Amino acid sequence: MARRRAEMMEENRVKLIAAARKAFAEKGYSAASMDELTAEAGLTRGALYHNFGDKRGLLAAVIHQIDSEMASHAQEIGERAGGDWQGLLAEGAAYIEMALNPEVQRIVLLDGPAVLGDPSQWPSQSGCLQATERTVERLIKQGIIKPVDAEAAARLLNGAALNAALWIAASDNPQDVLPKAVEAFHSLATGLLVRHA
Repeated sequence: MARRRAEMMEENRVKLIAAARKAFAEKGYSAASMDELTAEAGLTRGALYHNFGDKRGLLAAVIHQIDSEMASHAQEIGERAGGDWQGLLAEGAAYIEMALNPEVQRIVLLDGPAVLGDPSQWPSQSGCLQATERTVERLIKQGIIKPVDAEAAARLLNGAALNAALWIAASDNPQDVLPKAVEAFHSLATGLLVRHA
């Protein structure tokens, strides 16, 4: 009985997140109606409150899901780039480029910060930061980048990619901003390289 209840609760969470993701992408957080959203999921407001506390909690869950997908996508691109250094650059550029995705723009980069505050403080960003820090540590051990504090470097690299994505999302001409942002990100990251005579 308890197992079935847990399964039903998880099914409800999945339905609510899917309905909210669609509503937030199409209408934006403010205009998305909780009644329409729960009706779309075939559930009640009570299910929303029980699972997420409120609409803000539901937005946080949606952002966590999208942010996790973004991190996985960027990591896949980084792994195909050939080596830790090229992977680091490719992951950062991939994250920045995802700012062109309308769903990412609206939910994660525009509504998210407006409702949930500083994205660098979101739990989903913590995993991203840890992965970048591990990469930086490997690059330092390999003698590819300067022996700087790995956490500081990871925070600055992630912050640069995040701020570039925020810039693109808020821009009137995202396609024009993208190459400038990626080029600047690469230039900043290259400053960490050890200079060989």
